Amino acid sequence: VSGDNEHKQIEEIYSKLAELMEEIGKLGYVPKWSEMLHDVEEGEKREALSYHSEKLALAFGVLAMPAGKPLRILKNLRICRDCHEAFKYFSRVLEREIIVRDVNRYHRFLNGSCTCGDYW
Repeated sequence: VSGDNEHKQIEEIYSKLAELMEEIGKLGYVPKWSEMLHDVEEGEKREALSYHSEKLALAFGVLAMPAGKPLRILKNLRICRDCHEAFKYFSRVLEREIIVRDVNRYHRFLNGSCTCGDYW
């Protein structure tokens, strides 16, 4: 859960997420700043977007699941535009299927695209 630092692997999760964020940045991922409603500095915006719960769940899944296996993430809120964009890049970097179930629909990310066609 975003903001919860009690998980016994939290340092590994944050480290893996930072590594993945760097990798997708090299592929051209640019954070969607429009998702930020707060008037804060760019560094704070980047950090806030980086630690959304679905991104933390993805990093944990990468650490916990065998390579090549699909990752499934359930979310009780709608996935934000930034996370949606990032997950397209994550699917390319990780070379695996990522399925996110949000409050509205299933998103299946594979090879840099989503089955929703970027409409949700």
